[in-house]
Amino acid sequence: MKEISLSPSRELGGRVIHEALGIILENGGEMRRKDIFALVEKRLTLDEWAMQRYESTGYVRWESMLHFFSIDCIKAGFLVKKKGIWYITPEGEEALKLGPVGLLNAATAKYREWKKQSDLAKPSMTDEVNTETEDKEERERELAIDQIEALALEGITKAINSKNPYDFQELAAALLRAMGYFTPFVAPKGKDGGVDIMAYRDPLGTQSPRIKVQIKHRESTTSVQDIRQLMGLLQKDGDVGIFFSTGGFTSDSRSTARGSHVHVELIDLERFIELWSQFYDKMPDEDKALLPLISVHFSAPPAT
Repeated sequence: MKEISLSPSRELGGRVIHEALGIILENGGEMRRKDIFALVEKRLTLDEWAMQRYESTGYVRWESMLHFFSIDCIKAGFLVKKKGIWYITPEGEEALKLGPVGLLNAATAKYREWKKQSDLAKPSMTDEVNTETEDKEERERELAIDQIEALALEGITKAINSKNPYDFQELAAALLRAMGYFTPFVAPKGKDGGVDIMAYRDPLGTQSPRIKVQIKHRESTTSVQDIRQLMGLLQKDGDVGIFFSTGGFTSDSRSTARGSHVHVELIDLERFIELWSQFYDKMPDEDKALLPLISVHFSAPPAT
C-alpha cells in the first residue's frame, strides 16, 4: 500500500480514531458517541493545538478530526454509525492492529477506492483538480451533517434526561399511542413496582397483544433481575412485555430477553429517540408538546 504523507491533522486524526475504535472494542463493540468522545479526551494527551476551538464552527479541533476521519473508516467498513451509536466491525478490529498511522492510511485508501468507483459514472470528474475539490466538499458536507446530527441527538438526550420518572412515563405512553395502542392505565405518582403502563390494541383489551410496560428512567443500566420481574408478570397468552430504560441494559438483560419463552422487548434511550422521531407526526399536539421536535433538511448529493 502506498504510504500516505502524514500532516499534523492526519497525525492527530490517526491517534483519535485509533483510540476511539479501541475504546469501542473494549466496551463490547458498540458505544454511545458521547461516551466515546469523553473517554478519548480522558485517555489521550491532547496539546493546545488539538484543543483549539474553530471560530467558524465552534468545534474543537480533535473532535472535528475524529468526526472527519470516521467517514473514511465508515467507507472502509471499519465502523458503523446508527442513531448515536458507533459500532466497530470485524474489519475494524483487524485494522486496529495496524496502529494509528496504519489504520488511518488503510481507511483513507479504502475511502479513495470507494470515491473512485462512485465517480466513474460522472463525466465531469475527469479533471483532477475538480475531483479533489468535489472530494473536499463532499467530506465537509458529510462532516457537517455528522456533527449536526450528533448535536441534535445530544439535545434530545439532554431534554429526556431532564425529565423526572413520571414525565418519562408519559412520554412512553404517548409513543405507544402514536404506534396505534390504547393506554387505559398509566401508573399514578407514588405507585411502587409492578406495571407502569398497560397498552391494548382495542379499548377493552380483547385483542392480542396485551402489553405490560415497566419503565426505568435513570443513569444506571437495567439488571437481569428487573427483566425477570417483568417476565413474571406475563401470565396470559397474548401478554407482551416492554421495558423502557434510559440507562440501557446489561448484556445479561439483553440475552435473557432474547432467550425468553415470553416476548419481552427492550427499548433503550437511543431506540426510544428513534421511535419518537419515527412516530412523531402521528401524535396529537398535546403529546408532541411533551417532547417537541423540529425537522431539518439537507441538500442531497447528486445521484450517481
